[in-house]
Amino acid sequence: MDAVKQEKVRTYEEFVDKRLKPDLVRAIGERDKVFEQQKIFSDLRRNIENLEKNSVTSLRTLVNLGSEVYMQADVPDTRHIFVDVGLGFHVEFTWSEALEYISAREKKLAGEIEEYTRLIASIKAQIKMVCEGIRELLQLPADSFRSERDL
Repeated sequence: MDAVKQEKVRTYEEFVDKRLKPDLVRAIGERDKVFEQQKIFSDLRRNIENLEKNSVTSLRTLVNLGSEVYMQADVPDTRHIFVDVGLGFHVEFTWSEALEYISAREKKLAGEIEEYTRLIASIKAQIKMVCEGIRELLQLPADSFRSERDL
């Protein structure tokens, strides 16, 4: 193989390893964070619905103080709850207000997940396209050159 082809192959491989793969890992990590937020809001919705269904007006619970240290707490009135809205701010909501807020946040999070999923698919397609370009440069048969994921 001549030096020009070797340099092109090295450049393409470097692009995949130093740009596309880190971008893919980052996008998957960001999507996972959004999935985690979605789970938190789903759990909160379920807990509020359980409180409503069982007409719970007071509650005794364990509160995590940090480092897995818990303290028993009494909640005399559960009709108003504080919801973390981000940046360290908490807003007091009634159950119905909290459910409305949760619905809005879940829609927003679903949109973010969809965007990240499209981005991940795009990056994977770019990686596949570059690998195909390398295969053509090396003049290998189509089924002899597989990406790491296929192996």
